[in-house]
Amino acid sequence: MPRSRETGRPDRAARRCGRLRGALVVLALLAPALLGAAPGGSGETISLAGNEPGQRLDVTLTQVVDPASPTPGTPAEAEADTDGPDRLLAVRFRLENSGTAVYRDSPAPAAHLLDTTGRRFTGLNVPTTAGASFPDTITLDPGGTAEGFVTFRLPEDADPAAVQFALNAGLADDVGQWSLP
Repeated sequence: MPRSRETGRPDRAARRCGRLRGALVVLALLAPALLGAAPGGSGETISLAGNEPGQRLDVTLTQVVDPASPTPGTPAEAEADTDGPDRLLAVRFRLENSGTAVYRDSPAPAAHLLDTTGRRFTGLNVPTTAGASFPDTITLDPGGTAEGFVTFRLPEDADPAAVQFALNAGLADDVGQWSLP
């Protein structure tokens, strides 16, 4: 950070710029929710395009389990007990390949949860008692479907606001968003 020549402390303009940059990051995370881009509610299907020709998925958020419990006897269960005050939230998606190309991707990192303060949490492949998780990688031929849970680890006091999903491990430009009650 630039410093004042006289005092050696961080320059006020640089501090303001840093605060502005932080505010822009929060706005960018919440923009789809604020602008209503590809919104959905639980049970609503959103058609999303990927970065490659012929990649298209119809994605439906079918269930939210909050809190979710780690599957007994898994390493995730031990982590949940020692990581401090946090909880697991599991979201069930139904994916249908409505495109013309074979779809091969990792659903967990393709999903993000936003809380009401703008924090963003990336999906995990943590098994929970909510139901079966997606495998690390799925392959869907055109017309093929898959269902599974994506798990999020978030602070106990976090208030979930929305879940987002994008193809290509979350890097595609087309993002679906579902508001959470």
